[in-house]
This record gives sequence, C-alpha cells and structure tokens, in this order.
Amino acid sequence: MSIHLSISIYLFTYTYISIYYIHTSIFSSACDQLSLGVAAIFGPSHSSSANAVQSICNALGVPHIQTRWKHQVSDNKDSFYVSLYPDFSSLSRAILDLVQFFKWKTVTVVYDDSTGLIRLQELIKAPSRYNLRLKIRQLPADTKDAKPLLKEMKRGKEFHVIFDCSHEMAAGILKQALAMGMMTEYYHYIFTTLDLFALDVEPYRYSGVNMTGFRILNTENSQVSSIIEKWSMERLQAPPKPDSGLLDGFMTTDAALMYDAVHVVSVAVQQFPQMTVSSLQCNRHKPWRFGTRFMSLIKEAHWEGLTGRITFNKTNGLRTDFDLDVISLKEEGLEKIGTWDPASGLNMTESQKGKPANITDSLSNRSLIVTTILEEPYVMFKKSDKPLYGNDRFEGYCIDLLRELATILGFTYEIRLVEDGKYGAQDDVNGQWNGMVRELIDHKADLAVAPLAITYVREKVIDFSKPFMTLGISILYRKPNGTNPGVFSFLNPLSPDIWMYILLAYLGVSCVLFVIARFSPYEWYNPHPCNPDSDVVENNFTLLNSFWFGVGALMQQGSELMPKALSTRIVGGIWWFFTLIIISSYTANLAAFLTVERMESPIDSADDLAKQTKIEYGAVEDGATMTFFKKSKISTYDKMWAFMSSRRQSVLVKSNEEGIQRVLTSDYAFLMESTTIEFVTQRNCNLTQIGGLIDSKGYGVGTPMGSPYRDKITIAILQLQEEGKLHMMKEKWWRGNGCPEEESKEASALGVQNIGGIFIVLAAGLVLSVFVAVGEFLYKSKKNAQLEKVNNVLLPCIPTVVGRYLKL
Repeated sequence: MSIHLSISIYLFTYTYISIYYIHTSIFSSACDQLSLGVAAIFGPSHSSSANAVQSICNALGVPHIQTRWKHQVSDNKDSFYVSLYPDFSSLSRAILDLVQFFKWKTVTVVYDDSTGLIRLQELIKAPSRYNLRLKIRQLPADTKDAKPLLKEMKRGKEFHVIFDCSHEMAAGILKQALAMGMMTEYYHYIFTTLDLFALDVEPYRYSGVNMTGFRILNTENSQVSSIIEKWSMERLQAPPKPDSGLLDGFMTTDAALMYDAVHVVSVAVQQFPQMTVSSLQCNRHKPWRFGTRFMSLIKEAHWEGLTGRITFNKTNGLRTDFDLDVISLKEEGLEKIGTWDPASGLNMTESQKGKPANITDSLSNRSLIVTTILEEPYVMFKKSDKPLYGNDRFEGYCIDLLRELATILGFTYEIRLVEDGKYGAQDDVNGQWNGMVRELIDHKADLAVAPLAITYVREKVIDFSKPFMTLGISILYRKPNGTNPGVFSFLNPLSPDIWMYILLAYLGVSCVLFVIARFSPYEWYNPHPCNPDSDVVENNFTLLNSFWFGVGALMQQGSELMPKALSTRIVGGIWWFFTLIIISSYTANLAAFLTVERMESPIDSADDLAKQTKIEYGAVEDGATMTFFKKSKISTYDKMWAFMSSRRQSVLVKSNEEGIQRVLTSDYAFLMESTTIEFVTQRNCNLTQIGGLIDSKGYGVGTPMGSPYRDKITIAILQLQEEGKLHMMKEKWWRGNGCPEEESKEASALGVQNIGGIFIVLAAGLVLSVFVAVGEFLYKSKKNAQLEKVNNVLLPCIPTVVGRYLKL
C-alpha cells in the first residue's frame, strides 16, 4: 500500500508543483505516480531507494531531482538526474584542506555507515601524499552509545577527529564527549554535516574545545535571511524536542536544498510553456517526449538560492561549483571564520574584528594546571610559622614568573608537584616518558613551569615557549685547599724546562766563547810588554775563565775578564742581553710566587674528567644534562657517558640537592646547569665552577603538543624580557651574600716558608766551598811533597854531573 502526502507550493502565476513523499513500495509507488502524469520526481532520501527511482526515470525520460547525497553507481552521463547536494568528492577536498591548514599530522576518522568511507575517499587517500597518519573508526550501528568508542579514543590520545555523521548523531556524540572529559582545548573536532549550525552549542562555548564545520546556507544574503526567518517562525510553533541537543526552528540544509530544488524546477517550467505531462507506464518503456528538453533546461539553471550559487555539471548533473562557509565554535557561538570553493580552495578570513584565531587563544579567566619540581631557587617551599595551603606554599624564580604570566594573560592556576619527582626522559626500552614531560603528554597538566631544558627529543613530544633563561652545562666541584709555597719556591717563577734550557745555554755560550777566544788572534796578548820581541803570548779565556765569565754575567756581577776581540765581544753582548731578559722576567714573577697561596685543582675541564677515573662524576638521572651526554657524538662526552652508565647506580643522583651534597662530602664532580651552579657557589664558598660551558641551551615553559597556549606564553615572556623583569627576578633570587674575599695587603711579609730555600742554597754553597778549599789544600800539599822528594833525589847528583862536565 502506498501512502503519499501532497503539498502545493505557489511559485509563479498560475503555477503549482505537487511534492509527493513516498514511504513504502518505492518501485510500485514511483510507477503509480508516473502513471498519473508528473514532470519531475524529488527524492527519495535513502541512497538505495534513490538508485531504484533513478533507473525508472532514466528509462522513461523523467527528471530525477535529488537533495541528499547519493552514491553514484554509474557516471550518470546523459542521465535524467541532478543533485543539489554538493558533490562529496569536493567536500572531501574541503575537509583535507582544513586538515592541512591546521597542520595535523595524525587524524582519526569516525563514520556511522559504510557510505562514509566513500564520501571521504579524498581524505583516505591523503596519507600517501601528505605524510598523514590516519586512523579510521566506526560508530556502533545498533546503539547510540558512543562512550566505549570515545573512551578508546581518549586512551589512545586521539585529539584530532573528523566525524562523518548526521547532525542529530553529532549532538549525541558531543553530549557523551562532554561527560567523558573530551571537550577541552586539546581536542579539535571537524564535522562533515552541513547542519552543524543547528546544534545547541551553549554547553560547549566556554569548554575550550575546538569545533569546526561547514555551512552552505547563504545567510549573508538579506532575502535568504528573510526566508529562513519565516521558516523558523513557523517551525517554532511545533512542540519542542527536549534534550535533543538541537536548536528549535532552524532551517536545515535538507529543507533549504528542497526549496532550491523546487525553485529550479519551477523556473524550468516557466521557460517551457508548451510542455505538457502525460501518463507514463513503467512496463511499456516509452519515454516522455518533453523529458530531454525539460532536463536540459534544469541543468542549465543558474541561480542564487538559499544554498548559494546553483549550477550543474551538464554531463553528470552533479553540483560541483558551490560556496561553503567555514564555521568554528567561539565564545559567542558558531561563527564564520573562512570560506571554501572548488576553484579557490580554503580562504580563512577570521582576522577581522580583532578576534582571536581560536577561542582557546584567549587565556582570560581560564584555570590551568601547572606541574613543577622542587629545585632551588626556581621552586621552593616557603618558610612560614603559619600553615600554608595551595599555591601559597611555594616561592622562587619560577613562581614569580608564573605569577607575572598570569597577570599578563589573565588566567588562574593550580600548582602541582610532579608525582615521580623527575624532569622527563625517554626510556630506551619501551620509549615511554616520565616526569613533567609525561604529565604534559597525558594532559594531566596544561603548563610545566620549572627549570625544564628545551631539548630536541622533548620538542618531538611536547611544545616549548621561547626560553626565559639561557644557560649551559658546567662542572661543580669543591674548591681546592690553598698550598703554601715551598722552601724552594724561588724556583717556581720559571718552569723546570726553562731552568734546563738556561743551563744548556750557559754551557753552550761558555764553550763557544772559549773556542772563539782561542781562534781569534786579537784575544792573545804579550805578558811582558817591556819585551816586545818576546814570542810568548797568553790568552785570558781559558776554559775555566770562560765558564766564570758566563756565571758573572748571569748573576749580573761581572768579572775581571774583558773580551778584546770583536768576535768575543759579540758573544759577550748577546749573553748579557739574554741574561737581562731572563733575570727581569724571573724578578717580575718571583713576588707573586712567594706571596700567593696556589689554588691547584686536579681538574680544569671536561677533558680532564674524561681522562681519569679517580674522581667520580655524574648528573641528575633522567634530566636534560644526562640526556645530553647520552645522545652526544663528541668523543669526550661519549667517553664520559660510558663512564657514567657503567657506574649508573653510584654516580647518577635523584636531584641537584643530592649531587651538591656528594660534591661536599666526597671526591665527586657534579655536572649541572650553569645558572644553578652560579646560585650554589654564591651561597657555599667551598664550591666552585670548573671550566666553561659544555653546551648552550635554554629553559622554557612546556605545554602539551599542539597546545593553543604556547604562542601566548611566548609573547608574554618576550614582554617580560623587554621590560627587564626577567633580569630583576634573577637578581632577586640569585643575589647572595657572596663569599668573603681575603683582605688585600700593601706588602706581604715573607717568612722562612717563602724564601728558606735561599738560605739552604747559601749554606750548601758555603759547605761546598769549605770542602773545595780543603781539597785544594790537600791537592797542593801533595804536589809540594812530590816536588820536595824529587829535589832530594836530584841534589846529591849535581856535583858528580858537574865534575864530569868539567873534565870534558
């Protein structure tokens, strides 16, 4: 049995069009209506029924007008079919353009029936072309309960979702998402339905959720607005539907498309006055004689309707040229933020009126969860005689920074200490993160305001603001104890190598002087000037005298020996110049080495640490410093990480506080951030920084990946930097009493410990001279005794020798 309803709509003078809504027996009912004589058939809405009706219309030459999306089983070439619903291949490209505009890397597509995959085919093809990770899910078909699906999406951290469903189903999904805690600023939903504006978004306006969709109704046209208003007034007279999640009285896209479809047909009727309708029989397959001409007039339609510009592809009858408004949820409701059309693509025009690009870009009156970690002087418990609660429990540099940011941006906050007490590092085995980074990934916190270093591996999973402080890794070590100069400290101004080179130079110059003096004829002289004919000549520069000449010049005392030849004078002059420079340099450095206590440290740089194993060294476990050495490819730092990893349990500490205590109580060097070292050394005079900076990095405010707060936080930090407040906060928390410096003295009295070695050298010299004198005495006595013995043997023989001589 066929049930039908006839509605007459007055369009032009003496023109009426009857619309029949067929509910049962599609095929037989369509044939029954054709037998009565019709000029066109509208609908039906269901895709499978529409295909059956289209096959009948094609056979009998009757225009088939569709206002809902229908899957095309053929190319519709030269068929009696037009669709006012926008071509979904174009709609799919519009959604893909939105995804690219928002720079999404991962997308979840949720559809309600299998036709959704056909409608979104352009998007489904995107991963291979746009480096997009796509996850596809289907809504439960037999129930409206989407909570299990939403729960699974929440567990999988799927924040970018495209819903392909009706606006009625979308209203139910949003309600369930709100109950699941999925209507926050981290979620962004795109709806393919063109009736998103019909949803009641009042409960979500201030939730922070991002919601985007399309609208085809041309609401900016005054005539269209007037028609829509009249429609709404009539619809409001109907009983309201409680808890539907929809706004009462709104003209849906289906109604607007049907209005435009009726108008297109009516215009074609007016243009073809000689057209008459006739009874058509499905079993005879005799087409309507006016059908081809009437279909051509419909396809040639060009009109601005309720749904904007209406034109058809003359080949397949699809509506491929249309305009869409891009709408997004704001605090004022759903508002237009851009347009899209097949020719020009996406054009975002939201910048007018000075409105923010997203409702979450405005932090005013928002309450944020801030994770942090106890670390002097960044975050500390406030000392007070009274019990403190909430944010009042904390003080420090980061607390002041957070307070300034909240003042500028107008948000409120709740400070929570990170549960595991760690900054955040990635596990090598399972790839999971811990610490504050983990809490940002899990969206347990909105901000991380702490001494959290900006690193490459962290930037891949969370976002950072611009750095509010720049720093680097350095070495914290205890100050070495001062060592007094030894009794032989007068030798310290010159290194042992220089002393050796001076000795060699002395020996070399003495020998050269001796040789040249022997070679030069002008260095020989007559010892008896009164006898100029004497052949006896002498030379003062014997080997011993040459050595004595060198010693006299070196000690700046001179000698009675004076060179006479030009060559020997050149040697003497060069030696005097050499000794002048050496003695002057020695004298200049002598005072400092005798009066200053030398602070000798066993290490001076990271290279010194890497070359030894006696002094242990380490960093905070799972911190940025540890990660730096772990990921470094520089040989020195790689060697240091090998040492630390081999003794992981003994050298890696849980916190900076523990590391500082180890430095004070054992032979341990602690690798940490230079700013913290600066703070610690200002307050503990037994600690010092060794060497310069190993690397350069910055502390930033951490936010979850894709957080809308990051840019606003960055702008506020730059403002604080330009106003000098960051510097003032650092001065406030870093300025300490300082270590007392030793009083300077105009003259430092020298004690035995300073110059006692000189007396030892003097005593040794005196003792040596005594021994040499004794040796000389013994040597001379022995020579004299031998000479007397010879004389005693020779004297008795002299008369005999003389007598023999006289006889001769």
